[in-house]
Amino acid sequence: MNAKPYYKYDLKRCNNLGEIYLMNDFLEPDKIAIIAITRKGIDIAKRIKNTIKGSHIYVPKKFDNSDPTLIFFSESVTDKIGTIFKSHNSLICIFSLGAVIRLISPHIKDKKTDPAVVVIDDAAKFVISTLSGHLGGANELTLKISELLNSIPVVTTAADVNNTIPVDLLGKTFGWTIDNFDNVTKVSAMMVNEDTIGFYQDTGERKWWKDDALPKNIKLTNNLKDLLSDEYKGALIVTDRMVENLELLKKSVVYRPKSLYVGIGLHWNTSSETIINGVTKVLEENKLSFKSIKAVTSLDKGKRVRGLDEFCQKFDIQLQLYSKNDLDKIQVPNPSEIVGKYEGTASVSEASSIAASKGKLVVPKNKFPPDLTVAISRGEF
Repeated sequence: MNAKPYYKYDLKRCNNLGEIYLMNDFLEPDKIAIIAITRKGIDIAKRIKNTIKGSHIYVPKKFDNSDPTLIFFSESVTDKIGTIFKSHNSLICIFSLGAVIRLISPHIKDKKTDPAVVVIDDAAKFVISTLSGHLGGANELTLKISELLNSIPVVTTAADVNNTIPVDLLGKTFGWTIDNFDNVTKVSAMMVNEDTIGFYQDTGERKWWKDDALPKNIKLTNNLKDLLSDEYKGALIVTDRMVENLELLKKSVVYRPKSLYVGIGLHWNTSSETIINGVTKVLEENKLSFKSIKAVTSLDKGKRVRGLDEFCQKFDIQLQLYSKNDLDKIQVPNPSEIVGKYEGTASVSEASSIAASKGKLVVPKNKFPPDLTVAISRGEF
């Protein structure tokens, strides 16, 4: 059970694994734009840039002094804001709030796709979370910048000012995803209005709340069926299992923690389509969520297996590969002499899944002749 990945990569971040940025995980480096249109604003922008790695300062051409730390633009501020709004995850605007609102309003679409927008006045007295406070990370960015500049942070989202659970952000730092986003607004209103909300969790990280005590309107339960009671106006459900009760789904937000490790045994020429069909079938038959896959695991064959790489890239899933020596140390329920003969170890899908999860095998090996096996383990938290 102590086997280590012989080779591990994350397709999304393979070039900067372990690199730490001051800001939170919502903010991708090289996609944070600081826009300043006055000399004082430029000075403030430089202070921020020195702290936020990978951020870029955009300044009108009239201030061009050949400073290599600045990006000068010749188009109007209106046009530049429109371009940056579409290409960046976060905008830090150092000019008046009213002007920023007029400039960004034609480009606003929805809370799931709009970038974070933070506004700072020309004297850096206030740092204002203006757009995408939760999902975009503007609130967190506001607090960090205000601390840096010794400014007053202005955050107006109800969950933050009332110190209650932000329904749209719960578990985001752990990589949780929301299954039914359409219910977020409704359950968020219940949360702010202090209606009784049931909370059920059967897997995933447990330290999702920053304070010692939960908000008084949150009631924990270990039985999913309890949430059907009229006592609960709404519900928050953290699980990798499918929730099938339609009445429960109507009043719930379902979160998918990254808890499942999908072990794959395959041939050199196994296609990504074959893997997709096999993994999907196993998950559906066992009523598990695709969104809860933490990693795909397999045997390191010494060279890349195209179908496996394409599958992981298509769904942005981490791949962990193990040596045959490490897999040989893992006890599995279904070892195979044939697999041992050809791969040098008696188990690939089950052994690699168990090794990566450091947890329990929940779906034993499923065979898809002639070139695929799939097993699933659940990680421990």
